[in-house]
Amino acid sequence: MLHLVTNVPLPYAWGRRGVISDLLGWPETDAVEAELWLGAHHGSPARIVGEDLDLADLVPELPFLLKVLAAGSPLSLQAHPDPMQAREGFERESASGVPLDAPHRSYRDPHPKPELIVAVSERFEALSGFRPAAEARADIERLAERVGGGELVAPLGSRLAEDERVGDALVWLLQAGVEAVGAIEVVEAALRELPDELPYATRIAAQHPGDPGVVGALLLHHVVLSAGEALYLPAGNVHAYLDGIGIELMAPSDNVLRGGLTSKHVDVPELARILDRGAGPVPRLHPIRLDGGGLLYAPDDPQVAFSLAFVTEHAALPLAGPAIALCTGGTFTIQGAVSSIEIARGDAVLATPDEELLRIEGSGSLYLAR
Repeated sequence: MLHLVTNVPLPYAWGRRGVISDLLGWPETDAVEAELWLGAHHGSPARIVGEDLDLADLVPELPFLLKVLAAGSPLSLQAHPDPMQAREGFERESASGVPLDAPHRSYRDPHPKPELIVAVSERFEALSGFRPAAEARADIERLAERVGGGELVAPLGSRLAEDERVGDALVWLLQAGVEAVGAIEVVEAALRELPDELPYATRIAAQHPGDPGVVGALLLHHVVLSAGEALYLPAGNVHAYLDGIGIELMAPSDNVLRGGLTSKHVDVPELARILDRGAGPVPRLHPIRLDGGGLLYAPDDPQVAFSLAFVTEHAALPLAGPAIALCTGGTFTIQGAVSSIEIARGDAVLATPDEELLRIEGSGSLYLAR
């Protein structure tokens, strides 16, 4: 069956005022809107329109969570575990008696949390993955020398000698020893005095003074996506969204190991255990062209069982399980094996597996997670 679903945007402090409602053509609001969750996750389950039911009442174990994300300021630096790490960490913390809702708990379920993000705004800014050691070291040393602090960042520079070990420098910063604090203070001073050198880092420093993540951000690729471009963030990848609106699709897990730019718990030993420490290319996810002019974002990762289709006119998409469609512009008809529905901008639809194949016709923009 096809069911209209809806939800209310979550007002996290890093969000933007009214932009999710504006994107979806909902009534204008001045409320801070950070994420709109379309899924069965207990944190904010979508509701079935016209019925006293949550989406979870129909599909209790939806294997993905679809979000509209609107970042107005940086989210925390973070990474997620792989399946084995998640299971082991969850069992270890449970055996130790750490309550599931404890602020210092790192593993709230035994599942991994791979995710992808597709830019909707014309500009979407993020940090993702360690960049080459020499590039990071050059930026840090250049900043420090401009304010006479070259000696204070030397211990950090020595940890940026090999591409395979860039993550060691982040762990060292998070451990916040005397030398690390000195390096952080020098880099922050340089960013204040030279705001045009690395504007994104200057913004981060202004919002999170004294945080090791300010310097940690300089170890990562600074990525600017145009609308339709995407990133895939596998297990161990350190990332943070900085600014922009996107469609995010992920496994419905709460396992987040933070690495700075947050007031929440940072479990340095556990982050160090799951971190992919090597430098690599920007983790761009290149879509596949669909018949009808759409795109398919499908990570080439055996640990991932979800994909996201972007439809502008028509598509025929088979279902191996449930799916959720979100229309962000225009109008569409969705025809399944047992029912059909017409939707417009701002509408979202749950398709249960008995629909088997969804034939989508219309004009505009529609995202389908399955």
